[in-house]
Formats: sequence, structure tokens, C-alpha cells
Amino acid sequence: MTYVVTENCIKCKFMDCVEVCPVDCFYEGENMLVIHPDECIDCGVCEPECPAEAILPDTEDGAEKFLELNREYSEKWPNITEKGEQPADAEEWNGKEGKLEMLSTNPGEG
Repeated sequence: MTYVVTENCIKCKFMDCVEVCPVDCFYEGENMLVIHPDECIDCGVCEPECPAEAILPDTEDGAEKFLELNREYSEKWPNITEKGEQPADAEEWNGKEGKLEMLSTNPGEG
């Protein structure tokens, strides 16, 4: 099992999860974070830290489709080890449906 970042992170990117990760397995895109599934040690400390509830174990219903997305972009985006600034409008995007089509595949600023 591994943890994955799901659709609700898109345009929220709160980054509270990054601060608690003991193995630094988060990677930053322009408007989303992902977890490298081969680096995650399944400790689960990130899940309760996410205000958007966007982190799930890959065994949860609906999470399996995000496993490959997390794997793909963790290979392309820069590793992030410290919390950065969240988008100014993050709260407005929290919980909105249909954000997957808004995923930017550009790397974050790291």
C-alpha cells in the first residue's frame, strides 16, 4: 500500500502534508502535489494533515486511478521538502468537483 494525492489537491495545494513526511516523498506541480509511490513508507502521517482531504491510501475506492498519476508526475516534477505558499484562492477551490481537467502538468517552482 501507498498513499496518493487525489483530485481535490488541484488548485488547493495546501502543502501541510509536506512538513510531516518523514521520507520527503512529495513532488510539486504548478497546481498540485503528488506522492512518489515507491518512496512512500505507508506511515499515514500526511493523510490527517491535508485540509482538503486529498490524500488517501491507494486501497480506498477511487484512489487507484490516482496511483498512476502520482507515479508519472513524481518522476517529472521537483521534490519538495518544505511547505510553500498555498494559492491565494485555495479555499475557494476546496471541494469543487471536476478539477482533474484543470491539472497543470508543469513542474512547480520547488
